[in-house]
Amino acid sequence: MYQVLYRKWRPRVFADVVGQPHITVTLKNELQAGRVSHAYLFTGSRGTGKTTCAKILAKAVNCLQSTDGDPCGECVNCVGIDNGSILDVVEIDAASNNGVENIRNLREEASFTPASAKYRVYIIDEVHMLSIGAFNALLKTLEEPPAHVVFILATTEVHKLPATILSRCQRFDFHRIAPEDIASRLHFVAEQEGANLEHDAALLIARIADGAMRDALSLLDQCIGRDKQVTMEVVSDTAGIAGREHLFELSDAIRDQDSSRALAVIDRLHRQSKDMVRLCEELIGHFRNLMLLKTMKNPQELIVLSKEEYQRISDISGEFSLSEVVHALDTLQSAMERMFKGTNRRTELELCLLKLCAPELDDTVDSLIRRISQLERQVRQGIADTDKAAQPVIQRAQESPTASQEKQEARLQDEAERVLPQASNRKQKEATEAPPSTGSRSVNLEELQKNAVVLDCWPEVLQVLKGYSQVIASAFHGSLAYTSGDFVLIDAPNDMAFELLRKSVQRDKMRIAIKEVTGRVYKLGPYQSTVDKQIQKDPLDELVGIAEDAGIKITKN
Repeated sequence: MYQVLYRKWRPRVFADVVGQPHITVTLKNELQAGRVSHAYLFTGSRGTGKTTCAKILAKAVNCLQSTDGDPCGECVNCVGIDNGSILDVVEIDAASNNGVENIRNLREEASFTPASAKYRVYIIDEVHMLSIGAFNALLKTLEEPPAHVVFILATTEVHKLPATILSRCQRFDFHRIAPEDIASRLHFVAEQEGANLEHDAALLIARIADGAMRDALSLLDQCIGRDKQVTMEVVSDTAGIAGREHLFELSDAIRDQDSSRALAVIDRLHRQSKDMVRLCEELIGHFRNLMLLKTMKNPQELIVLSKEEYQRISDISGEFSLSEVVHALDTLQSAMERMFKGTNRRTELELCLLKLCAPELDDTVDSLIRRISQLERQVRQGIADTDKAAQPVIQRAQESPTASQEKQEARLQDEAERVLPQASNRKQKEATEAPPSTGSRSVNLEELQKNAVVLDCWPEVLQVLKGYSQVIASAFHGSLAYTSGDFVLIDAPNDMAFELLRKSVQRDKMRIAIKEVTGRVYKLGPYQSTVDKQIQKDPLDELVGIAEDAGIKITKN
């Protein structure tokens, strides 16, 4: 008879348990020292190894040839516990045996000494399902247990257990297993089963499993049954989830506030029998990744994506403000909750996307914050859609003392930015090496570059700049930027960019975009690489200079 993978490859010793070293090491050390507790409590989310560790512990305390705290798996007791012939190890499902009478019968059995093993071990799974009376009946036994009895309680909802039970158990919290650890185990199992598992496919299975090894092995089992070559497409089709391309389509529709396109994507996915709840979960994960990218410097460890997908989502992160991402997450989470209350799941998801594409239909606080953020950006860009009566108010606001002061400061900075190239040929950059001046103060460009730090949010600046000037944003495509004091030093791959910045209007647009993203007003300057600085002079020019010093006039052709 075929045995499913999560049962076939269930760990036999503590060393095989994945992702729980803080528990397995402690249990092994206690067993080696002979410190066997009368009651253990294993708590954690599903599929993290609670029941597996309980069975290993039951065998380890009864093993006749235990080595380093692990059961040998070969002695009479280990074999008997595995095949169920030893009745001293009892596994009880509290979901179906949760009454007072069930626990009373257990107490009566516990009073008898073991028939063949060292200890009578009771593994009570889903212990939180016991009734109040059953807990009270169990409490007396836990308080004064027989010396030959070990209780192992397992639960996913530890908060439902009475404090009197918790205080009498040695508690172990099982963590969700890291995606990389799950992927590594899946590769091992697939190799043993004669299947070829791609690394990206293993990571996708791990992401779907959400830290549960059992769920990951079950999904791998289905994928192998479908095709021995397990790829991303096989996993997506087997799990019935929306592919990443659909998620990018939906996020693009939300960004462009195109509700018609979003509803068309939902209709296409529904006709393909895609699960709406799973699609909503994937969208939540998609916007969570955007949130991490916008709030963390190094989010790679928290985002489980292939290199191509990570690069793509990094590119679009600058197209969303943080308020838009937070609003999307909050709206999707609310839709997910309503989906499980009996409403039409497709309609619920469509309504959610309609609110995201048209924020004016949503009266929540997050939606208002998002709309205010959009209005602020539009006012900065000078394209706010307002009526004529509101125009004088906006003009007065823009001509406030603070705005006038910023304009005056911008004009003063123009002199400092004469360091920008004066010709389109990059070979004439030597002309820019003269230190700029601000008033009577001089700025040493070399000193600025020594202290320069990469401006991580430069891609987002270019995205904002597109709203002001598509030409400037295109000219600076592929450029890098560095900050040094009050300066932003720009390293552009072409001369057109610096030609544009020679104009004060274009410089103002660049400064506004930088301020919108960083919150600061910076002066602008070029960043010269060491290669650009080491421009060699023409040897013929040097000879002409020597000849002219000697009074010989030479014409260079």
